[in-house]
Amino acid sequence: MEILANFAQGLSIVLQPENLMYCFIGVFLGTFIGVLPGIGSLAAIAMILPLSFYLDPTSALVMIAGVYYGAEYGGSIASILMNIPGTPAASITCIDGYPLAKKGRAGVALFSTAIASFGGGMIGMLVMAVLAPSLAQLALSFGPPDYFAVILLGLVAASAVSNGGALKGITMVVLGLMLGSIGIDLTTGDQRFTMGIPELRDGIHIVIVAMGLFGVSELIASIRDNKKGSATQSIDYNDFYPSKSEWKSLFSPILRGGAIGSFFGALPGTGQTIAAAIAYAVEKRISPQKKKFGTGVLPAVAVPEAANNSATQTAFIPTLTLGVPGSPPMALVIGALMIHGITPGPRLLTEAPDMFWGLIASFLIGNIMLLILNIPLIGIWVRLLQIPYKYMYPTIIVLICMGVYSLNNNVFDIWLTLIIGAIGYVMRLYKFEPAPLLIGFVLGPLMEEHLRRSMLLSRGDAMVFFERPISATLIAITVGILAFTAYKSISNYRRFKTSSSQLTK
Repeated sequence: MEILANFAQGLSIVLQPENLMYCFIGVFLGTFIGVLPGIGSLAAIAMILPLSFYLDPTSALVMIAGVYYGAEYGGSIASILMNIPGTPAASITCIDGYPLAKKGRAGVALFSTAIASFGGGMIGMLVMAVLAPSLAQLALSFGPPDYFAVILLGLVAASAVSNGGALKGITMVVLGLMLGSIGIDLTTGDQRFTMGIPELRDGIHIVIVAMGLFGVSELIASIRDNKKGSATQSIDYNDFYPSKSEWKSLFSPILRGGAIGSFFGALPGTGQTIAAAIAYAVEKRISPQKKKFGTGVLPAVAVPEAANNSATQTAFIPTLTLGVPGSPPMALVIGALMIHGITPGPRLLTEAPDMFWGLIASFLIGNIMLLILNIPLIGIWVRLLQIPYKYMYPTIIVLICMGVYSLNNNVFDIWLTLIIGAIGYVMRLYKFEPAPLLIGFVLGPLMEEHLRRSMLLSRGDAMVFFERPISATLIAITVGILAFTAYKSISNYRRFKTSSSQLTK
C-alpha cells in the first residue's frame, strides 16, 4: 500500500500542467532525434541538457527521461523501414524488422514495436517502483566473475541466432569478438590490431559496425535486386494491426523481453544494447518460431524492443539509488542532478521522494504519450517505402554518412562504414548472418574486461568463477546449453546419415 500511495503522490506531481508539457516535449524530441540514424539517446540528451538547467529539478528529470526512452523508441522506425539503426540497440530490431517491411508488413512491425515498447516500459516502471532498493543491492552483489559468466552465456546463446547453422553462428561471434578487440588495451595501454592507423586507436564504434552491416550492405543488395527488375514492395494499408494469433504470440515475448531488460538495465554499465541482444538470443533459443527468426516474425521484433525500453527505465535504479550510471546517457543525468544541487545515492529516496516518484509516474504518462503520438503516424512512416528507389538510395546513403560522421567528425569513419558494408554484403551472399557478429562485437569487450578483472583479483586463479554461486550457476547453464546443442547436432547428423543410407539401398 505504501508503494501505491507513493506512486499516487508521484502521479499528482507529473500531472501538473508544467510537468506534462515538459514530458511531452521530451518524448517528442526524443522520438524525432531517434529516427535520425547514428544520433542516439546520448546525443539527444546532450542536445536537450542546457535547457534543463533553467527548470525545476523534477521537470528537468522528467523531460530528460522522456528524451531518453523517446529516442530509444524512435530508433526502431528507421531500423524497420530502411534497415538503418537509429540507435545502437535498434540494430537488433533490424534483424527481423526490415524483413517484415520487405514483406509489405512495415505497418504491423511498427505497431508491434509501439506495443512492445509500451509493455516493456510498463514492466520497467513496475520493477523500478517495487524492486528499486532490492535490485540496487543485487547489482552491488555482482562481481567481475558474475558479469563474465552472464556475458559468456549471452555469447553462447548468440551463436544460435544464425539460421545458417551453429558453425557459421560461432564464426560470426568470434569475428565480432575480434572486431571488438581493436584499439588500445585498457590494462596495458598497448595498441591492438590497429595496423598503424591512428583512427583505430579508440576502436570501432558500434554505430559504424551497425550502419555498415545493416545499412550499407542492404543498400548494395537492394541496388543489385533493383537492377534485376524487382519493384518496391507492395504495402497493404489496411494491414496495420496484428491478427488475433499474432497478438497471442506477442504477449510472452514482451514479458520475457521486459524481464530481461529490467534485469540488465539495473546492472551498472550494461545498457540497452546488451539487454536487447541477450533478450533476442534467449528468445531465439526458446521460441516455437525460432527457425523463422531472421526472416521477419513479430515476436523477434517485439522482444528486443521490450527489453530495450524496460532497460531504459531501470537504468535509473543504479543511477539514482547508487549514484552509478546505469548506462552512458545516465552519466549526463547525474551531471544534471548535481547542477541542481542533488546528489544521487541511497539517500535520494528519502531526501527527494517527490522527484523520485514523480519520475516513476512520468514513465507511465510518457509511454502513453508515445503510443498516442506514434500509432497515428504509422501510415505516414510506412508511405516512405513507396518513394522510388532512385530517390531513396542517395537519401539513405547521405543519412548514413551524416550519422557516422557526427560520431567523431572524421571522414575515416565513413570509409570504414562503407568497407564493413561491402564485407557484410559478401557475407550475406554466403549465408553468414550479421546478427551474431553484432552481438559478439557488443558483448566481447565487456567480457574481456571482466575476465581480466576477475583474474587480477584472484591472482590468476580460474577457480574464482566456480567459487561464487552466481557465476558458477551461470557457467553450469552455459555448459548445459553447449552439451544440448552438441547432442542435438550429433542426433541430426546420425538421422541424416541413416536416411541417406536407406535411400541408397
